[in-house]
Amino acid sequence: MGKLLERLKDASRSGVYRVRSDGPVRDALAEGGMSALTIGLEGATTKAELLQRIARALEFPDWFGGNWDALEDCLTEVHGYLLFNGYEGIGAEDLGVLLDVLASSAEFHAAQGEPFFAVFVDRRRSLGIEDLFREA
Repeated sequence: MGKLLERLKDASRSGVYRVRSDGPVRDALAEGGMSALTIGLEGATTKAELLQRIARALEFPDWFGGNWDALEDCLTEVHGYLLFNGYEGIGAEDLGVLLDVLASSAEFHAAQGEPFFAVFVDRRRSLGIEDLFREA
């Protein structure tokens, strides 16, 4: 088992990370018989669009309220691996809140012994979050 797969299986390492490419993450997960859900944020520029994209991708229930508290509530039911693409059009404030909500969800799931990895494909390495692994 590769080091990346070991890390992804370790619920205590749950968190919000960045990668330059989603290929290594997908390959590692496939090696372990797992997969990631991709959440495309391309073109989302408002909080409402951002939350709608996430809700649609994660198939949230009809009662999802379209606000940050509702997102955090719904994410308690979601564990595993989320790959976010196309975040660049989102305002800094909304992106910051999203990162905080995802980090809180990762902490919740880590305490439950469940992996929760929110991974942003950040080719330019512009997000101020930790790298999932050291890339060449």
